[in-house]
Amino acid sequence: MKRLILVTSPPASGKTYISKQLAKALNHVMYLDKDTLIVLSHQIFRVMGEEENRSSEFFQKHIRDFEYDAILDLAFEGLAYTDNVLINAPFTQEIRDPEYVAKLKARLAAQGARLCVVWVMTDVDVVKQRMIERDSDRDTWKLANWDEYIASVDFSIPSGIDDPEVADDLILFRNSSTEEFEQSMQNALDVLQ
Repeated sequence: MKRLILVTSPPASGKTYISKQLAKALNHVMYLDKDTLIVLSHQIFRVMGEEENRSSEFFQKHIRDFEYDAILDLAFEGLAYTDNVLINAPFTQEIRDPEYVAKLKARLAAQGARLCVVWVMTDVDVVKQRMIERDSDRDTWKLANWDEYIASVDFSIPSGIDDPEVADDLILFRNSSTEEFEQSMQNALDVLQ
């Protein structure tokens, strides 16, 4: 059966590195990164004369959901041609919404595919350090307003996805150290291959 693999977590948890390593190790996979769409959101901010703040009300209202819609549409196109489509994107709100997940699963089932969520678990202090080290414009507001930002982030495991009868619906990927990464990568590949 075909799979849509969502590698999800709050920003700077290590999604991109993990996603790329999983994509390299899996067969018949299409890799998509929602960050590829950031160039479009930057243009919208500029045209509208808005501060480039991906935590802003403007972003939430006028850009965020459209980015997710676009990356999912690309994924569904990809599933017509390959067995696995892996999306690197937070999906932090969506995977906690039972109605959203149910609709996504139904849409996938209609295409002969199922949903697999890889939830990346990283300690908050490691997340902050990674944001500092990656030195990205998208993190400027977050780092400048760390306490406000981090209070709005939910690091808990999205438990509503896990069905004990399905081995690959929710894979927990611990990523606060090299040792955790290596063990989690092996565990994830054992389930996905």
